[in-house]
Amino acid sequence: MNFPSLFSPLQVGPYHLNHRLVMAPLTRMRAEQASFAPRPLNAEYYGQRATPGGLIVAEASPVMATGRGNPATPGIYSEQQVGGWREVVDAVHAKGGLIFLQLWHVGRVSHSSLQPGGVLPVAPSAVAIGDGLTAMTAHGKPEPYETPRALETHEVADVVESFRQGAINAKKAGFDGVEIHGANGYLVEQFLQSHTNLRTDQYGGSIENRARFLMEVAQAVIGVWGADRVAVRLSPYGIANGSGEVDPVPLYTHVIQSLDPLGLAYLHFIEPRSSGAGRAEVNHQNVPSAMVLFRPIWHGVLITAGGFTGETAEAAIAAGHADAIAFGRIFISNPDLPRRLKHGYPLTPYNRATFYGGEETGYTDYSAYDELQRA
Repeated sequence: MNFPSLFSPLQVGPYHLNHRLVMAPLTRMRAEQASFAPRPLNAEYYGQRATPGGLIVAEASPVMATGRGNPATPGIYSEQQVGGWREVVDAVHAKGGLIFLQLWHVGRVSHSSLQPGGVLPVAPSAVAIGDGLTAMTAHGKPEPYETPRALETHEVADVVESFRQGAINAKKAGFDGVEIHGANGYLVEQFLQSHTNLRTDQYGGSIENRARFLMEVAQAVIGVWGADRVAVRLSPYGIANGSGEVDPVPLYTHVIQSLDPLGLAYLHFIEPRSSGAGRAEVNHQNVPSAMVLFRPIWHGVLITAGGFTGETAEAAIAAGHADAIAFGRIFISNPDLPRRLKHGYPLTPYNRATFYGGEETGYTDYSAYDELQRA
């Protein structure tokens, strides 16, 4: 197996990557149940997947308690959470790896049982998620999504401030940078898209106004880290969690052209074929390619994700469509994924039933190839 492009070096902000296989941010719901702090099991998991000069984007972490949409997802808004993340970062750095944290607010993709005081989730506008989709709840039983409460104008600034504080906390934990989650139908994308943002203040209406929240969050986080250690994730043409713009091109063209001059570490796409937020096997056919469509207007490092194999990742990088490829599901079941792809070793299949919640099974009990050979 020969993937010269995939295993060539890459500069990302101030960091030198030895290869272009990135571990994508993956919600696993295995934080400490009461504090939502990472625990030693999480440090073991990330440490297993770290490689010298390899980049990991840690799972999405709410920047405030109201930003939570799933049980047992780690946060980045308390000192205990910062301490838990520090152990994860140390485990990755001990292997010579780099790790960014994805900053998250789910907005309407939540349920009152997960909210402090049992209040309704917040969103740009009081628009419910329809189409028969169900929310994860604190008691584990799926229930229909509720109609969220629209944020007041003055509250939007508080959420922006929470992203800034989350960035500060990520720096305290020792991360190498942060990625703003603007994809998969969560709060940032709810502000961006016209069917979820019906506001009449400065955050609604025109594309420029709808992009204002993302740009304010980006500037707040850049103020903490500097632009070259901040990234943004987007999902043009995505339909996860009730998202989807009728014509995404004008919106995402404006967003990408607004982010382009900032000098970010990278832009991170989710390819449309894989827009499912991980809850089901998704492989949409005959859909546009985000990397091909928007690469001409993005002049920085571009990472893309979505059902890639070693061969398709190599082809995308060799063609100049992307600079690095983020792998998700196959990184779960192959902790030594870069080595396996480089040497053509067979891949261990993943078990979707163990993706969310639980303990070691389906999390830290996948073996590296060498260990399988010795077994």
